[in-house]
Amino acid sequence: MFGYIVRRLISAALVLFLTSLFVFGLLYKGPRDPARAICDSNGRCTPVKLENLTKAMGLDKPVLTAYGEWAKGLVAGRTINMGGSANYECSAPCLGVSWKTRTEVTKELVQKYPATLSLALGGALLYLTLGVFVGVLAARWRGTFADRALVTSTLIVSSIPYYLVALLAWIYFTQKFPILPQSTYHPITDSPAKWFAGLLLPWLVLGLTNATQYSRFSRGQMVETLGEDFIRTATAKGQRSNVVIFKHALRAAIIPVVTIFGLDFGTLLGGTVFTEFIFDLDGMGRWGLQAVFTPTDIPVVTATVLVAAFFIIMSNLVVDIIYSLLDPRVRLG
Repeated sequence: MFGYIVRRLISAALVLFLTSLFVFGLLYKGPRDPARAICDSNGRCTPVKLENLTKAMGLDKPVLTAYGEWAKGLVAGRTINMGGSANYECSAPCLGVSWKTRTEVTKELVQKYPATLSLALGGALLYLTLGVFVGVLAARWRGTFADRALVTSTLIVSSIPYYLVALLAWIYFTQKFPILPQSTYHPITDSPAKWFAGLLLPWLVLGLTNATQYSRFSRGQMVETLGEDFIRTATAKGQRSNVVIFKHALRAAIIPVVTIFGLDFGTLLGGTVFTEFIFDLDGMGRWGLQAVFTPTDIPVVTATVLVAAFFIIMSNLVVDIIYSLLDPRVRLG
């Protein structure tokens, strides 16, 4: 087991390294010149000013050399020159300095990420719990009108684009009919009540829309599990139906569901762009989207992409390790 975990850690580190190298090269050495974007945004850009700025930012260096300096900043920090005489001391882990705000990207990330984390935790918990519960009920009543009604309702919800559901929910439940509190983010350490109220509507939208796929998948797994021999044996022993379903069948059927949940949760931790943008939550997804607008804030875009990649890779790693604990054939293979 230890050897399997070590191999997976090495594989995850290699994937993260290749991802960071690809993103760095694509953004900093791409067709659009970052130095010109800053030069143009600071006023009249002359050839001499552009050349000096290019050298100061290290854009005249080979890609691998520039990447090495950037990667070194993650563990040792570095000094960043944005042109002129101004130098920015970026402490480790240094993800660069924002071109728009002239502040360390790492510090901004620390400020933005709690909103994304809170949104991801609440939404994921809701759609996992609700999706599995609906799926279990549909499997228990399979073939009945209730089963068909639940499956049909999930298909209807899934057919509506998520951004449209979120936008309509924000318009009708907070603007036209102020049933729910206005969406905003308050740190849970300041006021747990305001933290909960400000994220309630985004949680509901995120949870209800994503619960549909979990309900259909949970239903399929439960229907398959309820046909297994150990379920028939438990039923033949006279155990109650609730015990058979929730103690025996659900424990066996939940493993593939948890696997998919781990991957989806990693994606949520990487940023919920539409949710944050529509509900005006100052999180990492909205921050990264704003950084794309002209002039493109490449250090911020790079940081958000790498953080998202990190959480997705780590969620894959955790899922693989958990699955290997549950099924030894995975690590033995």
